[in-house]
Amino acid sequence: MQLPYSDKLEINSLSRLFDNTSECYKFFWFQAIITKVLEGQEIIAFTDLIDEMVAESWYMVTEYHLNLGPKDSLEALVKHLRNISGLKPSEKKSVILEYLKKCDDKEVLRLKRVLTLNVPYRLQSPFLSTFKTDSWKVRPQVLAERINREKNLFYYFTTYDGLQTAIKVQPEWLRYIHQNQEILKGWLQYNMIRYLQKRNPSVPGIADKLSPPQTRKLGKVINYWKLILELQPVYEIYSGYQLEKTDISIDHFVPWSYVAHDEFWNLHPTTKSINSSKSNSLPDWDKYFQPFCQQEFRSYQLMQKNAQVHKAFESCAKEHINNEEVRRRVYRAGQSYTEFSKELEEVVLPVYMSAENCGFSNWVYEEG
Repeated sequence: MQLPYSDKLEINSLSRLFDNTSECYKFFWFQAIITKVLEGQEIIAFTDLIDEMVAESWYMVTEYHLNLGPKDSLEALVKHLRNISGLKPSEKKSVILEYLKKCDDKEVLRLKRVLTLNVPYRLQSPFLSTFKTDSWKVRPQVLAERINREKNLFYYFTTYDGLQTAIKVQPEWLRYIHQNQEILKGWLQYNMIRYLQKRNPSVPGIADKLSPPQTRKLGKVINYWKLILELQPVYEIYSGYQLEKTDISIDHFVPWSYVAHDEFWNLHPTTKSINSSKSNSLPDWDKYFQPFCQQEFRSYQLMQKNAQVHKAFESCAKEHINNEEVRRRVYRAGQSYTEFSKELEEVVLPVYMSAENCGFSNWVYEEG
């Protein structure tokens, strides 16, 4: 992606900010600056930028279990904060920021300081063409003073006081950010996705995991299963209870926070309380895949025989089956249970195993 040209600014240097990125915090530092500038700030303290970084990366680390880097300090900070705070993965950004402002936990403060050791200075390395390798090997305060003597930078350091150290974004860059904010956000997102795909090669839907999801629309799937409930009994796969139309919820067999999609082959009905209890865990494969498959096969058989159910299935398929090969394999007519089970397992199991390898916890239903 090309950034908008300016005859007053070093756009070529800006475009190289993320060259040779080995840790994810550069993306979040730059994103935090953009956010604060668009909020009207031009002088921004380190601590405010780091709080913004934590809040922006919170969901992808706590909910999606994304790996930000081999020894990423931002990821370590988010995980520690999750352990001590009781904040939910789905917590609002404003709540996370408010917690961070009041937090005096020693490990949180230590990890914040770690994040200030490199990124505030190294981010601007494309602008610092005169700097040699040894130029960077000095104390942070001395480095800040050296950087401040350079010309045409994105920002300069106004004070030096630990986490209260502040940067000042230059006026021409402030105007550039405001004028080109959507392009800059898209450029940042593009580079972040490329980085995260390399760090998480087996994880699907990276582009959908940069921020909390919008409200998911599962109304057609719910109506499909309610129609089936009117025609034949449907038994909940974890508890074995017979489902009722008044208490039905749609569960993602492999958690949505891993797959980041609502594909029909991964959806099945359960109760609201069981869905809440399971949350983002992986159901025990040996215990629950066969009940899941049997439930799916019974609906598949009814769909083949009943015109009304078939119509409801086709309505779901338009939104919830986006892979024609999967549709041909799993939902083709005339299959026996053995054939259907084999096809469904070949679709679900690789995704399940990949989620398990990413650290999603195993879950077994317990009464009450």
